[in-house]
Amino acid sequence: MTVPLVSLDAIRRAADRVRGVARLTPLIPTSTSDEWSHLWVKCENLQAIGAFKVRGAYNFLVALDPEERARGVVTYSSGNHGQAVAFAARRLGTSAVVVMPTTAAPIKVEGARALGAEVHFAGTVSIERQAVAEAIQRERGLTMVPPFDHPEIIAGQGTIGLEVVEQQPAVTHVYVPMGGGGLISGVAAAIKGLRPEIRVVGVEPAGAPKMSASLAAGHPVTLDRVNSMADGLLAVRPGDLNFAHVRSLVDETVQVTEQEIGDAVRFLARHTKLLAEPSGAVSVAGARRLAPAGSRGVHVAVVSGGNAEIERIVELLAEGSQAAR
Repeated sequence: MTVPLVSLDAIRRAADRVRGVARLTPLIPTSTSDEWSHLWVKCENLQAIGAFKVRGAYNFLVALDPEERARGVVTYSSGNHGQAVAFAARRLGTSAVVVMPTTAAPIKVEGARALGAEVHFAGTVSIERQAVAEAIQRERGLTMVPPFDHPEIIAGQGTIGLEVVEQQPAVTHVYVPMGGGGLISGVAAAIKGLRPEIRVVGVEPAGAPKMSASLAAGHPVTLDRVNSMADGLLAVRPGDLNFAHVRSLVDETVQVTEQEIGDAVRFLARHTKLLAEPSGAVSVAGARRLAPAGSRGVHVAVVSGGNAEIERIVELLAEGSQAAR
């Protein structure tokens, strides 16, 4: 059975809903020199709550029936989606429960709590925290806010694609991080709905290649284990709807190494003065692999977040400084 994909009209409706809540983040060149003048970055690390997730979370919550929303919401997240749900819930006058892994970055835990969320911890992989979130949902009668596998989440994330085309009409390639698949699904739906000739490339850590493995198998698969510094991309399985979008709309996927991810964090700091979390920098790692210095075209990498411990960023910046040049 063919799964219906999110439409361009749905993404445009989402854009109307999130306008004035999600920031219109800048799209900037990484360098004025000829060497890297082809590579631009969409700065979602400068988004409200420091990550793109606010777009999908707010679009989902505002689309709920008011009575359903008033009962409160629950979600499971490695961190950024949890903060986004907490942000949206506070903005819309309701409560939020967030289940995070025991290994969650303190900056993401503190961010969710500061926004009023009730935070619980469960395991280290997404299926463990999902089970706890579902138990809380049943016990309290809350509404579940999926992290990626839902049309309203995808539509919200797709507003980035609308902005990329508007801000840089000459774009030829767009690189997007892939975790569970919500971001790449929405961006691809928007890009292909507006400009089918633009190539959309999904980028994931080599230590968590759930989308690549699923594409090879022809259906979503669950990985036995995942491991990467890109903690926001460690879902062990892509969403069903997300997989359908990627298979239909994404032109290419690439896996990047831990060295390449670290180099991308350093490259962004050096060339754009931006601090990105490793999960947000994987798109730049993919772009640097596929479109090295001196390449033609206009290549845009979505830097999806900047919520990393400052100490970790300092460590990454101190490592391999020559590689970032």
